[in-house]
Amino acid sequence: MVISQRAEPTLLTDQVYSMIRAAILSGDLPSGSRLKVRDLAEQVGTSVMPVREAIRRLEEIGLAEREPHKGAVVKTLTFEELIHVYDVRRLLETEAARLGSENVSSEDCDRMQAEYDLMRKAIDERQVIPTLDHDEAMLAILYQAAGNPVLLQMIRSLWQQCRAYKIVGAQGSLDNGNDDSLWRYQQDLITAARNSDPAAAAAVNSASLLDASERIKARLADQSSA
Repeated sequence: MVISQRAEPTLLTDQVYSMIRAAILSGDLPSGSRLKVRDLAEQVGTSVMPVREAIRRLEEIGLAEREPHKGAVVKTLTFEELIHVYDVRRLLETEAARLGSENVSSEDCDRMQAEYDLMRKAIDERQVIPTLDHDEAMLAILYQAAGNPVLLQMIRSLWQQCRAYKIVGAQGSLDNGNDDSLWRYQQDLITAARNSDPAAAAAVNSASLLDASERIKARLADQSSA
């Protein structure tokens, strides 16, 4: 078979995709924001074609969706959907923590501690996005030690889907000076990893995500009663 057409370069599309994705994950493009192709193309300084392809990719990974009369928008999860996401996260991340703690090295634990220290610094400085970034980086080190890249990829995808709500939750914890939920579980997770204790690591992750899920359910119940 002879291929008569050349493949279209993807470097520019990759760059545009990364820029828009970063804006969504940082909260600069919040849930429900319209992704207007021409406006975005003007902002990033490209033609409309790379932007259209970037938006298509964002739809594929669940960060964008199509709405009638609006076109592409940053995806908004309902609270019911969010509960489902956290239920799946608990299943996957509990197993990832269990497997990871069986194989994690002392060097990996040191890297986890370094990310944890940076996360605590971001918490002290009330920086929401760095707090979440370092938290996810710390968890990814442990999950990568599980040796299952598909598992880690699925977890990262779920992190992206609920990132907007993680931002809201983290900001709420920062606003409440007595809330230690941003760092208490992570500290226990590092201890479990250093002790090569799969049961403890799994229990910590399950408790952490159950705690987050219960707070979401409480908020949903308040809205229903209102």
